[in-house]
Amino acid sequence: MSAVALEIKGLNAWYGESHILHGVDLTVHQGEVVTLLGRNGAGRTTTLRAILGLTGSRTGSVRIDGTETIELPTFKIAKLGVGYCPEERGIFASLSCEENLLLPPPVGALGGGMSLSEIYEMFPNLLERRHSPGTRLSGGEQQMLAVARILRTGANLLLLDEISEGLAPVIVQALGRMIKMLKAKGYTIVMVEQNFHFAAPLADRFYVMEHGQIVEHFDAAELKTKQSVLTELLGV
Repeated sequence: MSAVALEIKGLNAWYGESHILHGVDLTVHQGEVVTLLGRNGAGRTTTLRAILGLTGSRTGSVRIDGTETIELPTFKIAKLGVGYCPEERGIFASLSCEENLLLPPPVGALGGGMSLSEIYEMFPNLLERRHSPGTRLSGGEQQMLAVARILRTGANLLLLDEISEGLAPVIVQALGRMIKMLKAKGYTIVMVEQNFHFAAPLADRFYVMEHGQIVEHFDAAELKTKQSVLTELLGV
């Protein structure tokens, strides 16, 4: 088994007085794709945000490549090589596609990520639209740009929140190919996904969340045997 990229133990998180995560345990090995499944409000997005310290407060343990980060500020956690693609994408509307790509500072031990030419090879759409303002990009192109921007930073642990949501099937397929390519390059990926059919062929392992806790955990090989459980928990 490869080294552990992310190890979460007993993670609790709050937004103000609201206690959202209740003792989450989760392990992701280097080069794995792990998907967090669950209904809306189950705590999946909060788990991604808590990894980066973006919740109100948090307790427990979050180790990234063996480094304990529970007391670290967000910018120092990001510098360990963590890239977060939030559901709202955060594209700068007044900047061109290429200016968005050139904006992020490098993070991670390697100090630099994919070159523009590598990005454009992986995302030909962005090459075509490189001079277009962020607002002129389609939803799918914005999603590609949001992921590509992280890859520019040199982050090797990617936290992707609902990247397939609301996009045309052809774009969803392109994002699926992208994740397979990133995995082949050795990236570690944690995905929050509502679209089970998108996540199923991509992930090595699955965690199912309910009410801020992990209630199921299984490997891709066990998917068929877990179908009744998934139907009960997710309605899929």
